[in-house]
Amino acid sequence: MQKINIAIFGGSFDPPHNGHVQIVKKALSSLEIDKFFIIPTFLNPFKKDFFAPAQLRYKWLKKIFYDYKKVSILDFEIKQQSAVATIKTVKYLYKNYNINTLYLIIGADNLAKLTSWQDYNELKKLVIFIIASRDNIHIPKDLINLQISANISSTKLRQTLNKDFLPISVQKEIIKFYKGNNE
Repeated sequence: MQKINIAIFGGSFDPPHNGHVQIVKKALSSLEIDKFFIIPTFLNPFKKDFFAPAQLRYKWLKKIFYDYKKVSILDFEIKQQSAVATIKTVKYLYKNYNINTLYLIIGADNLAKLTSWQDYNELKKLVIFIIASRDNIHIPKDLINLQISANISSTKLRQTLNKDFLPISVQKEIIKFYKGNNE
């Protein structure tokens, strides 16, 4: 069985937005990737709650990326029904795929806490970190910088519901959901 290069991009995606789409497109065009997994969390290990239920976020991601050949939305963490440490997901992938290289894509906003992630020392032996630029956060030279230009976060988007930052395929659903839950 041939070894493959896998990229994973996990997060709350609460809601998914065009910045997430930019990250996926940029990674696919600049890294040698055979399979790309987007992995929505059930609950982010660094958060106490979520706004949109996991299955709804999963559904939105499936709609957004349905025509991306190498991209799959993986519901492994959702099925756990609890917060899942990245190391657990990485080990799951190594158990189920013949991996040559595993790229772990994270936003630059996660750099400050990265060394506090569960089993960080083991994690850094299993993955190559790819850091998506954000908010002019400095990315150390020893990490791979995935340069994107999306000035948005899910937090800001929940507050503004600016449709310009939402993928067209899910704009109406996302605005309707968050408006209904903010009134």
